[in-house]
Amino acid sequence: MSDTGTDRQTWIVEAEVMPRTGVNDPQGEAVMSGLHSLGFAATSRVRCGKLIRIETVAVSEDDAIRQGTEMCERLLANPVVEEYVVSVASVVDGGTDS
Repeated sequence: MSDTGTDRQTWIVEAEVMPRTGVNDPQGEAVMSGLHSLGFAATSRVRCGKLIRIETVAVSEDDAIRQGTEMCERLLANPVVEEYVVSVASVVDGGTDS
């Protein structure tokens, strides 16, 4: 990157979206039931969410996280019943100038 701060790189941003604590999780309950049926009786709780991996172009890691957070707030997560954590998984080699 140059000193100008205008170089853009391609980042892999991950958004982990999970049901909020206290919100019913029927998918998690079904998975737990299946695990018990398979002999995993020690399993006491399962919560199912989603991991969304996004490739985006940004000028910095902070900008990539900001973009991912805005994506979650506007589309990827339902703030009433879900919470999310956004992180950068990696930078794509080569980046892009467009």
